[in-house]
Amino acid sequence: MEFFDFGTIFFLVAAVVIFFQLRNVLGRRTGNERPPFDPYTIGRKRDKETANTTENVVSLPRKRAAGEADETYKAIDAFAPPGGELNKGLRAIKDGDPSFEPKSFVDGAKMAYEMIVMAYADGDRKTLKNLLSREVYDGFVAAIAEREGRSEKIQSSFVGIDKADIVSAEMKGSEAHVTLRIVSELISATRNNAGEVVDGDPETVAEVKDVWTFARDTRSRDPNWKLVATEAED
Repeated sequence: MEFFDFGTIFFLVAAVVIFFQLRNVLGRRTGNERPPFDPYTIGRKRDKETANTTENVVSLPRKRAAGEADETYKAIDAFAPPGGELNKGLRAIKDGDPSFEPKSFVDGAKMAYEMIVMAYADGDRKTLKNLLSREVYDGFVAAIAEREGRSEKIQSSFVGIDKADIVSAEMKGSEAHVTLRIVSELISATRNNAGEVVDGDPETVAEVKDVWTFARDTRSRDPNWKLVATEAED
C-alpha cells in the first residue's frame, strides 16, 4: 500500500476546495445560458431590422377627395369665378409666378398708384423712375418738363381710393400683365408763377377714374411691378 506524503495531501485538499468555490461562484452550465454580449452584433442586427422595415414602407401619393379644390388656385378662384377669362388669366400668371396672389397684388397696386400720382404732382422723377416702365416714364417726365417750363406747380392732396378692381390679366411670353380700374378721390389745382389757379380747384374733392396696367417679367428676380400703360376713363 502506497502512502501519500504530507505535501501531496495538502495539494489535493486545496484543489478540492478551489473546485467547490468556483462551482458555487460560476454555477453549472445547463445549456440555456445567454450568449456573450456583443454590441457590434446587436448594432448590425438593429440596422438590418430597420433597413427591412424601411424597404417595406412605400409613401403613396394621397388621392384627392372628390370635389376637393386645388389649393394652388384657391385664392384666385375666390377672387374671380372659375371658368371666366379673368380667372384664366390670373391662373396663367400664377403658373408663371407661384408667389402671385391677386389680393396682395391689388393692395400693392393701390400703394403704387398713390405714390405715382403724388410723385407726378411733385415732379419727383426719382420715385417715378422706380415705378414706371421706360415708355411711361418718358411720357410723365415730358409732361413735368412742360409744366416746369411754364413755371407752373401742382398743389395736390390725395384723399383715398374708393375702388381698385382687376379687369384683365394675361401672360405675354414671360411677362405678366394686370390691368386695374381705379377710382380715387383727389384735391388738385395747378398754379402759375403768380400763384393763380389755372386748372383744378384747391377746395374741391374730385373723383378720378383711371385704367392702369402693371407688368413684370416672371423670369426676373426683381419682384416689383411697373406701370406700363395708363388710360383716363370718362
